[in-house]
Amino acid sequence: MQWLQDRSHLRSNPRSLWPEVKTILVLGSNYHTNCNSMELLEKKDKGIVSVYSRNEDYHRVLKKKLKSLSLQISEKFQCDFKYFVDTAPVMEKPLGVQAGLGWQGKHTNLVSRKFGSWLFLSSIFLSIKFQDNIPEINNCGSCSKCLDACPTGAIVAPYKLDARKCISYLTIEHKGHIEEKFRPLMKNRIYGCDDCLAVCPWNKFAKKTNEEKFMPRDDLVEPDLSNLAMLDDESFRQKFRFSSIKRIGRDRFVRNVLIAIGNSKDTNYYKQILGLLEDKSELVRAMAVWAMRKMCDGSKFIELKEKYLKYENDDTVINEWN
Repeated sequence: MQWLQDRSHLRSNPRSLWPEVKTILVLGSNYHTNCNSMELLEKKDKGIVSVYSRNEDYHRVLKKKLKSLSLQISEKFQCDFKYFVDTAPVMEKPLGVQAGLGWQGKHTNLVSRKFGSWLFLSSIFLSIKFQDNIPEINNCGSCSKCLDACPTGAIVAPYKLDARKCISYLTIEHKGHIEEKFRPLMKNRIYGCDDCLAVCPWNKFAKKTNEEKFMPRDDLVEPDLSNLAMLDDESFRQKFRFSSIKRIGRDRFVRNVLIAIGNSKDTNYYKQILGLLEDKSELVRAMAVWAMRKMCDGSKFIELKEKYLKYENDDTVINEWN
């Protein structure tokens, strides 16, 4: 998380990114697809992929649209521009509030009257001054559904998120081993978490997106954990070549899948996990051990430990065996 602190000076002042900026246009792109990932929590053989990542990477989609819109504005008003969609430390959420798109809910994400919680935010910096919009007021009231829904208690208080506990951070941004205390709470969530967004009452006003590239791929709506666990580097890159999932790499992704498999406690995965006990990645090996421990009886696990531990040289994996 050090990168947040290192770039805080850029987030606090947009002119640190571009001194010429006089107006920031904040745009919200609807990605609501009538999917509720929480419905999969009881399907323990399926992995839950966050709704926003079930098709083409939104960065790819929105960059093309931002470039086209920016050029049109530039030609009409004879100005310079820069556009961003998670490509720079821009404070899109508070800027979105100032622009009137919505308000920051108690889960810290932007909530819109028209689109609920399902908006991708992006921005266009312009070198000319436009009239300011009226900021949106907060409409959360006394509702606390997002706080109550958070599986790990990452929303430690209204409008305050401890990202180190957030399943989205743990499964996507966190590069190392996931602490054992969080693993059971992840259940079958393998990429991101939508729970705090999904329970927001304002979603009753959400409209289905008309962007085809945001509609979910069939193989990512209810993906089989058994198939995902078997991905090697090449098959992972092929499967997710146009997806935002690709950026975390095969090892972290299979790490997440193995946690979901361990939480299922389904012995049908035994043979698959067995092969991953010797995987090249210590992230994968460690979670293969943890998953195996969840589904084996004590004597069987000790038998496996005696076979594999003597060949292990990574301290974290050794600790999982012990």
